[in-house]
Amino acid sequence: MRLAILGGSFNPIHLGHLFLADAVLTELHYDRVVMVPAYISPFKLAAPGMEDNAQQRLEMIAASITADPRLSVDACEIRREGISYTVDTIADIISRYNPDGKPGLIIGDDLAGEFQKWYRSDEILSIADIIIARRVRSGRPEVPFPNTQITNDIIEISSGTVREKIASNSAWRYLVPNATRIIIEDRKLYGFSGSTVDPRVVANKTLIQRIEDEARASISLTRYIHSRHTALLAWDLCCRFRTDYPSLDPEVGYLAGIAHDLCKQLCDDEQIRLAQIYGGEISSLEKEKPSLLHGRACAVVLKERFKIDDNEVLEAVALHTEGGRGMSPLAKVLYIADKMEVSRVKVEPALRKQVLAGETLDRIFIAVLEQTVSSLRNRKLEFSKNTLNLLEEMGMLDPAQKNGGSCNADK
Repeated sequence: MRLAILGGSFNPIHLGHLFLADAVLTELHYDRVVMVPAYISPFKLAAPGMEDNAQQRLEMIAASITADPRLSVDACEIRREGISYTVDTIADIISRYNPDGKPGLIIGDDLAGEFQKWYRSDEILSIADIIIARRVRSGRPEVPFPNTQITNDIIEISSGTVREKIASNSAWRYLVPNATRIIIEDRKLYGFSGSTVDPRVVANKTLIQRIEDEARASISLTRYIHSRHTALLAWDLCCRFRTDYPSLDPEVGYLAGIAHDLCKQLCDDEQIRLAQIYGGEISSLEKEKPSLLHGRACAVVLKERFKIDDNEVLEAVALHTEGGRGMSPLAKVLYIADKMEVSRVKVEPALRKQVLAGETLDRIFIAVLEQTVSSLRNRKLEFSKNTLNLLEEMGMLDPAQKNGGSCNADK
């Protein structure tokens, strides 16, 4: 395997780093680029707290290169601690990776002129092939040692600039990989001062990212887009009604929305099995149409696989299709968002306008519930026990209506 090594502070990793690695892989046909974050870089001794955030820098790299087998991260310099010297790192990589031929060492043209002043630079030249990438110059630098120069585009991003933008609350989020953005925001790195969120575990953005990745992988694209629109509307409603209901956290609403259909496409037997774990009666119609159980099944998956134990989240997801007695504000938000999100083309414009501008959460919930009930009645579909209990609680139950199952309005 032909390896190239890309070292640096990665404080934090940004899109320029990944673009450079991709350019080397593409232009020079290496099999893999190993990214090596320094513990303390000899070139950046004044950089703030590199040794203090070494593990976080390592984690940001690891999170940013998932599903790309051409990229790897190695913690050898962090394990060694102290100032990181390139010659030691190359020797360590060679001894453990056993590459085919000399590994490539990627350096920027901004460092090439000083390369011969590096610690044991002659030894570096004997064990590695130097690859010079363009960082600040459009031309080819003249250097007195063997090298290969690539013709990559110059991406004018630096870790220092990213840190400055974060600290000054300037635009920065799409200068870094999405996974790195989440870690920075979640842990408030580099002076990030975003709005304070509910400290419950479900508000953890890394967890939200994991669940969203799972949703995108396990359900159809149409269903995923529906889930994301549901999550966005749930976020908006939580923002809007948080003053009235302090327990409503926008990130928690987003999580419930992105997760609510996670089990929609499981096989019938698995939906029944998971719903039985959740508990409660499974009606004859639900046995006949197990997809009606996907909310309860999803609540179990969130608890068992993702370790979410927030009862409001689990209840909201479990009840998002049929509703039920005693729904929390979050459960009402998710019920509304699921039925009214923008990719549902059959929603009446007047009702959608009421959702977007309604005065209170309860009034919006009742309006959406009435529309759902009317739709079920028009199609002569039966109501689930949970829906009947909800209608009875809300004073909306038709006395002539009998208990039965419900065909889901959540198609």
